[in-house]
Amino acid sequence: MTKNEIAERLEEIAVLLELKGENPFKIRAYGAGARVLESLETDEFEQLVADEKLDSIKGVGTALAQKIGELHATGELEFLTELRASIAPGLVEMLEVPGLGAKKIKAIHDKLGVDTIAGLAEACADGRVADLAGFGAKSQEKIAEGIRNREAYGKRHLWWLANEVAQPIVSGLRARPEVERAEAAGSLRRGMETVGDLDFIVGSSDPAPVMTWFCELPEVKEITARGETKSSVRFESGLQADLRIVPPAQFVFALHHFTGSKDHNVAMRQRALERGKSLSEWGLVPAKGDGTAKEKAERGESVEVADEAGLFGELGMSFVPPALREGLGEIEAAEAGELPSLVALSDLKGAFHNHTTSSDGRNTLAEMVAAAEQRGWAYLGIADHSKASFQANGLDETRLRKQIAEIRELNGSGRFKTHVFAGSEVDILTDGALDFSDELMAELDYVVASVHNALTQSEADMTKRIIRAVENPHVTMLGHPTGRLLLRREASKADLSKIIDAAIANDTIIELNASPWRLDLDWRWWRKAADRGLICAINPDAHECDGLDHVAAGINSARKGWLQPHHILNTRSLKDVRTCFARKSSV
Repeated sequence: MTKNEIAERLEEIAVLLELKGENPFKIRAYGAGARVLESLETDEFEQLVADEKLDSIKGVGTALAQKIGELHATGELEFLTELRASIAPGLVEMLEVPGLGAKKIKAIHDKLGVDTIAGLAEACADGRVADLAGFGAKSQEKIAEGIRNREAYGKRHLWWLANEVAQPIVSGLRARPEVERAEAAGSLRRGMETVGDLDFIVGSSDPAPVMTWFCELPEVKEITARGETKSSVRFESGLQADLRIVPPAQFVFALHHFTGSKDHNVAMRQRALERGKSLSEWGLVPAKGDGTAKEKAERGESVEVADEAGLFGELGMSFVPPALREGLGEIEAAEAGELPSLVALSDLKGAFHNHTTSSDGRNTLAEMVAAAEQRGWAYLGIADHSKASFQANGLDETRLRKQIAEIRELNGSGRFKTHVFAGSEVDILTDGALDFSDELMAELDYVVASVHNALTQSEADMTKRIIRAVENPHVTMLGHPTGRLLLRREASKADLSKIIDAAIANDTIIELNASPWRLDLDWRWWRKAADRGLICAINPDAHECDGLDHVAAGINSARKGWLQPHHILNTRSLKDVRTCFARKSSV
């Protein structure tokens, strides 16, 4: 178990002891021990463990040193296991309710016999909590509100929605006269499909007014913690946000630390140690010497870097884009100078999976094309639903042929510079057959084949069903391959490896559906698949003009999948896309 993981266990012990009403000195000893461990350099801690000298650290006695050694060696601690078992699980869950600390929870348990969240909600509803000494009506209402919001607070949030909250805050922070630099960090900056909370990093020598501004934002529903350099708030949506303010000289290091995944950061710290340095949120300092990393940084021992590129350069690496900081080989690639030139939003020249009012869209054909032209796109593909998607007003053969004629007429009119491709999102039926005949599909410029029903088929049946569609020579691309809806519906069971193999063998494109609710095919599949020759199409699945902008979410996922422009169909010119479609249709 690592140093920081051990510190977390010591903090847990302190809280559990407080819930039991143990001796305050004993409680403080574990809390202090956790803080001591956090202040140690990793290599210093490891050396103390190896030398069996943990009890030489001020604040760490023989008994505590023994427990730390046991956790380090085995990852387990019998004392902690027994302590957890001795406390009702509901009491620990109550710690998640804002405004409730261990002391208040113990008082509620001792005086009311409440040991579950449900029981606490009931005690608030009938006024028993307000009657307790030290609580009152206001405390009771705050606890009740915290319980009501707990479910929402525990959820993750779509990147797209979290980003809509984050960007105005970043702009507001940058506009403050006290702020030298400000960025959003964490999983939002890495472009993860969902976000647990927001992290804002600010470089400032005058934190007080910045912290006040942040905590008093009108969208803040609850301040869960407030300090001089760090505060935590919750918004109406339940999204939590943390603001950390650091001296300007430490900004780059804090930004890097709070952006990278755990695996990325561990690898970076190890790389620094191999070079005699210690990397942390405080700086890049000599590994040896007196004091903690923070103290060394405060004494001016950290290297000075202007930006993250400088930080990576200090460790003999090229700059690693935030999207790749997942501990999945980016360190080695950066050292070898082999990081990909990732696709950017500006590389896209159009998109193919879009809907109009002919099926379940909210804008007309002309409006969608005008919106595409406003975005500077060279082409736009219209792929309204086929007749099997009756719930989406899917087109039958007559209506589809009418739409094809309208698109051909629009292109010939010269009304728009953006070329319109006539396509269809054709349902893959339960046995893998397609909703339109081959003869009709041959009249289209391209076909997106998608599953919309019977999503709970067995893995074998779903795999066979999709592969049959992928092998149809008139299918240009596979739409939202797993059918997942983030935070709402799990992906269908299917053997994606076999489906990808079939797509490559049949020159069929697989969509990266850029709808923030889908982001399907998941980014974790793209790197190896693209290296083997699979072509991606980043499609917004737009049902209105503004939905075209969802390609930005798709770009996030594509970058996380190490995709470059040449891997993606809609980075190609209109001429090249026409050639691609013609080649597929002639197979």
